[in-house]
Amino acid sequence: MVALSYGPVVIAHAFGQRYDSPVPLALFVLGGAVVVLVSFALVYRRAVTEGPDAPGDDVVVPPRAGRVASGASVAGLALLVLAGLLGSQEVPENILPTTFWLLVWVAVPLSVGVLGDWTGPANPFAAIARAAGTPRVRRLVLGRTEPLTWSARRAWWIGAVVYALVVVGELVVNQVATLPRVTAVALVAYALLCAAGGVVVGADAWNARAEMFTVVLATWGRMGWWRFRAPGRRGFGGGLDVPFEASTGRVVGVLLLLVSVSFDGLLSTPQWGRLAGGLPDGWGPGTHAYEFFAVLVFAALTLGTLAVFAAFAVGAGRAAGRRIDAVRALTGLLPSLLPIAYGYLLAHYLQYAMINGQLLLPLLGNPVGSESWPLRLPYPFNDDYEVATGVMPTSVVWYVQIVVIVAAHVVAVVLAHRHLAGHPVPAREARRSEVPWLVVMVGYTMLSLWLLAQPLMEQLSPPGQS
Repeated sequence: MVALSYGPVVIAHAFGQRYDSPVPLALFVLGGAVVVLVSFALVYRRAVTEGPDAPGDDVVVPPRAGRVASGASVAGLALLVLAGLLGSQEVPENILPTTFWLLVWVAVPLSVGVLGDWTGPANPFAAIARAAGTPRVRRLVLGRTEPLTWSARRAWWIGAVVYALVVVGELVVNQVATLPRVTAVALVAYALLCAAGGVVVGADAWNARAEMFTVVLATWGRMGWWRFRAPGRRGFGGGLDVPFEASTGRVVGVLLLLVSVSFDGLLSTPQWGRLAGGLPDGWGPGTHAYEFFAVLVFAALTLGTLAVFAAFAVGAGRAAGRRIDAVRALTGLLPSLLPIAYGYLLAHYLQYAMINGQLLLPLLGNPVGSESWPLRLPYPFNDDYEVATGVMPTSVVWYVQIVVIVAAHVVAVVLAHRHLAGHPVPAREARRSEVPWLVVMVGYTMLSLWLLAQPLMEQLSPPGQS
């Protein structure tokens, strides 16, 4: 997680004192597993209407916006880039790092998961692709008016790779990536990539599968109440009725939403700190060797998560007597993983967003951090504002995390039941197919609670020890 600071206050992952739990952590972890098991027992015998056996089309509806909204979004991006390039290079004094790494990267996805994907008209990168993808521009650049053909199924990889690169910037090389000038240059480079995509393959084709923000926010938006431009029924999780495409790039892209927050949780544990401290000379935190090692761990965690979930998904299919490949088996169960990813995102970043979000107040008064800035706004839009780090005590954070993570896994069990029990196979085989997926759900519940607890809790000492 990006660590930002303002004045004397250092804003990192956990705030205040570590929480001294009234009971051992193991009981909380086992309790979460029991709740998931009970929820499974409640839905296990419930009949489910037979659903489709194969995933269908999964094309994100490209965002649309009028000239005013598109122009405003691009102008806002341009102003932020200018602030990053020309303003102070101290992270807490420039509005760009906080706006992008906190507001865009954390707060917007959290809001989309509740409301639905409202961001289409406000997406400057989609607007840039639309502006560059006109026949007139294409004729000027390529000498033709028709876009080139490409592999739509492979296009998912573009968004997945860009997302992984931003995660690496956020979590591994954040001391460099969060510098205002570096963030600004990266945004310009990505805008140019979107413009090129609009010219070469067309704006709709680019935005529907390759534009990272459109794809990621539309994926989170499947959980929100309103569908906006997306298919599915209205209501929380209504978009999860629409299946994901059975392609490796799409599967990896969705799983990265889960892996990224798991990796962030891993980096926040004391165990990782001890591992990093025990690396050979020249491999410690802050070195390129350490960054390379962390990237390898992130890649290994991604591959490991893909392999584990795919194996249990195939096992669920085999238990029902269905021969199905790993990608297609996992695709059918991806909707049950998205609530877990969102629950982990909310639990992991809630305290961070509530505290670091206060940094935007003084930054609005002086967005470039210049002493010669002409506007002098009153409190709290000036340097007199102090971040209230006690707005959400650590003890409250821990209990909120327990509720959110366990609730997310309960929702996941219900969604998996709807998918597995809805196949055209005998009821006995359909119910048997739920057991492998339940095992992995219970295991991931326990791992999630353990990871979230490490930066927050002081576990009780064994008897006889102080």
